[in-house]
Amino acid sequence: MRRIKNPWLHKEGYDCFGCAPENPIGLHMEFFEDGDDILCFWRPQEHFQGWIGVLHGGIISTLIDETAGWVVMRKIQAAGMTARLNVSFHKALHSDEVQITIRAKIQDRRRNVVTIHVTVENAHNEVCAEGEVSYFVLSEEKSREMGFTHCDVEGDNLLPF
Repeated sequence: MRRIKNPWLHKEGYDCFGCAPENPIGLHMEFFEDGDDILCFWRPQEHFQGWIGVLHGGIISTLIDETAGWVVMRKIQAAGMTARLNVSFHKALHSDEVQITIRAKIQDRRRNVVTIHVTVENAHNEVCAEGEVSYFVLSEEKSREMGFTHCDVEGDNLLPF
């Protein structure tokens, strides 16, 4: 497993709600590559709840959407944008979970649209939500215009904790 380097860290104006480490109200997501999968190990917090003690569905959807974007950046080496996001909620995720795991990989690719399957697991490895994300992949030229050049990893076999 290898940690993915954040390609946006030194870009002026970068303040992504999902992955910017300095966003004071953000999710501070970090990503790892494990074979075909992109993973995020994330610790919920009380202020991301919907109902008392339950993680808000919009936050879960954001975790799914953000992870899909990192699949595109790392596996396709391009920027892009969400075209469609379908989320199925199977079981409540509690806001006091020690850690949840978001796992995503490419399911299908047709020209410039990639379909990504994403699962969200609680600390007991139970799938609590699944997402199917259609992502519009930008051309290399458009990706560069947005400031994206490449998405690398750090070393080999790094553990997330």
